[in-house]
Amino acid sequence: MEKQILTPGLAKQIIANAASLGLPVEDYLESVIQTDTNGAGEKPFYETAAAEEWTKALNDVARKSPQYAPPLSDEAISRESIYREREDEQL
Repeated sequence: MEKQILTPGLAKQIIANAASLGLPVEDYLESVIQTDTNGAGEKPFYETAAAEEWTKALNDVARKSPQYAPPLSDEAISRESIYREREDEQL
């Protein structure tokens, strides 16, 4: 007796997954096979990361990119210095 490889439940799941992505079943199966054969079977970070992992990753990016964050206590760009510069220009 041959073992049935594609059970009705598995077929329904495949059809539902393809439909949720807006793909024909053939295209969906092709993408699954390509992903698996390319060794990229792991899901991407954004699909699997917990809230704590997102927080850590975003904090790491923020720490590594200080050039994008404005200095918080630099007198050169304080509110007072901005108004002082405007007043000096008006005089």
